[in-house]
Amino acid sequence: MRGQDAIAKPDGGALPESFQDLEPFGDWALSTEVERMAARENSTIEELQVFYDAMLRRLPAVVEYLNQFPLDRMPEQAQRLLHMALSLNEVSIAVERYRQPRVINGRERARFFPGQ
Repeated sequence: MRGQDAIAKPDGGALPESFQDLEPFGDWALSTEVERMAARENSTIEELQVFYDAMLRRLPAVVEYLNQFPLDRMPEQAQRLLHMALSLNEVSIAVERYRQPRVINGRERARFFPGQ
């Protein structure tokens, strides 16, 4: 992912053992929507595609694993995996529809305020 210096990185914590193959994508374990948008916009479409392909292959297992925990008591490793799944959601429109990191006719990130 390009522009990593501008994006807050997650604090430690590996992924659950059965998802170690996704560890190379750990920089996508971003806890806020704004961070995920920035990561998408600061990546190349090729980087997005590699992340998308890796996560999409494992998504059924990820969902099954995460469903065993309540959101308010999810272990740190599971939270990282959840954040990566949320990043997949952010990346998917760029890969599937627009074939570029920026969403066409989308709201500029600087004008985006989640929850408002």
